[in-house]
Amino acid sequence: MRTLRIEAAKRVELVFSLFDANGNGVIDSGDFDLMTDRVLEAATASDDDAKAAIRAAFRRYWTTLATELDANGDGVITVDEFRPFVLDPERFGPTITEFAQALSALGDPDGDGLIERPLFVSLMTAIGFEEANIHALFDAFEPDAEDRITVATWAAGIEDYYAPDMAGIPGDRLVAAQAV
Repeated sequence: MRTLRIEAAKRVELVFSLFDANGNGVIDSGDFDLMTDRVLEAATASDDDAKAAIRAAFRRYWTTLATELDANGDGVITVDEFRPFVLDPERFGPTITEFAQALSALGDPDGDGLIERPLFVSLMTAIGFEEANIHALFDAFEPDAEDRITVATWAAGIEDYYAPDMAGIPGDRLVAAQAV
């Protein structure tokens, strides 16, 4: 197992709290159903293919976590099961890539390759991130003059967020308290 940078460890703790969508202290399949529903509710302008892709990505995410991390087979993942292994690119890389592509595409319902801030904020809020931190992240992605970022920028940012050896990345703004 590789050593996590402090920044990555903070990201792990935040991800666990977000994945525990119902707040019961463990992650289970119901948490992913709840998060999927919240994200789809925010993605009203997206087409059925984009919605199906994010639903499949969330399902794969849960399946991968359950397969890789549910050490005792009880159908739930505790923070102790989650913490040491979730940022392992060999185990989770393809799952993260699928999720990153599906979520960033969901943010581009008109297919122009660009994501406008309001939809980005809505999707990230649906996942559970704090609004001030979401804006800080969007700003770190260096939006254009019309306040848009590219789909590719967001997808790469998601993948970087799950990298154990990354620090000083835009995604670190999601774990830092931001002034409103």
